[in-house]
Amino acid sequence: MTEPSRTSPAGHSGTPAPGAPKRRFGGTHAQIRSALAFYKVLAYATGVMLLLVVVEMIAKYGYGTEIVAGGGAPLQFLPEVVAETAGGFNLSTAVLIVHGWLYVVYLIADFRLWQFMRWPFGRFILIALGGVVPLLSFVVEKRIHRQAETDLAAHPEAAPRY
Repeated sequence: MTEPSRTSPAGHSGTPAPGAPKRRFGGTHAQIRSALAFYKVLAYATGVMLLLVVVEMIAKYGYGTEIVAGGGAPLQFLPEVVAETAGGFNLSTAVLIVHGWLYVVYLIADFRLWQFMRWPFGRFILIALGGVVPLLSFVVEKRIHRQAETDLAAHPEAAPRY
């Protein structure tokens, strides 16, 4: 019985081609995979919260209402003046606050992954924009995840760091 070929998804074998430049990472493969998983979770969380911000903005500026939970009904769309005295929990404000803080943590995850991968600064900015434009975080996350996995598979010699 023969052993299966150990080729990466990019088609590279476990050793670099002769004369190819050696790729250096800012951390071990395990650290990079951990940063990639952290980034993935935050990309999805930030993307979902950004979609909720869009819903909140449509309710607020399109219809002049705030989204309130409780205060007599499970979910209400109340005028801004009434929402302050309705006695429920203002979901509109909560969504904005949660998205803001999640975006800060998303930027930390972005920086951590960018630092470990030693990508150009433009890629850091591209990843950061993923949390600002609705639906873009899902697209950017998919591309960044694929690129990081390809880089890791193409350069297994860069794994030992310490």
